[in-house]
Amino acid sequence: MMLFVLMASCSSVRVASDYDKNADFNQYKTFAFYKPGIDKAEISDLDKRRILRAIESELMAKGFTKSENPDMLVSIFTKAREQVNVYNNGFGPYGYGWGWSPYYWNNYNTSVSTSTEGTLYVDFIDANKKEMIWQGMGTGYLSQKMDKKEERIKEFVAKIMEKYPPGMQK
Repeated sequence: MMLFVLMASCSSVRVASDYDKNADFNQYKTFAFYKPGIDKAEISDLDKRRILRAIESELMAKGFTKSENPDMLVSIFTKAREQVNVYNNGFGPYGYGWGWSPYYWNNYNTSVSTSTEGTLYVDFIDANKKEMIWQGMGTGYLSQKMDKKEERIKEFVAKIMEKYPPGMQK
């Protein structure tokens, strides 16, 4: 199970978006969540609810209304990629560097760390045509730190939602 939390030390979120150039984004005023798509996202139900609440908040701030008969459906999915980093500065007790000394080979200063880079996709689908009209994507590093989880998810979603509607970025 992937935890969707960004590390405080790596707060940068890279965002991008793509959209249907023929879509009239002014016609979309109401939304609902697309459950079949959301159910496929490989994250915990708790994190799904956090993400959906953040998306709902952002859409309502943009003037959208949640509806039983929406103009637009909202779906999400996630990807994660594990990275293993090996650091070896090699300066052993005699200072010869890079793991070499005339007396012995050492690995005194080798350390290994892992990090997970996660990507959240937010899809907007025309409810009548059942065609995707917009996709926002945010990528950043993830952690298992729980203390700032809700705040970081909100920040992540807000960065993605800055790209909607197309052409209206700051």
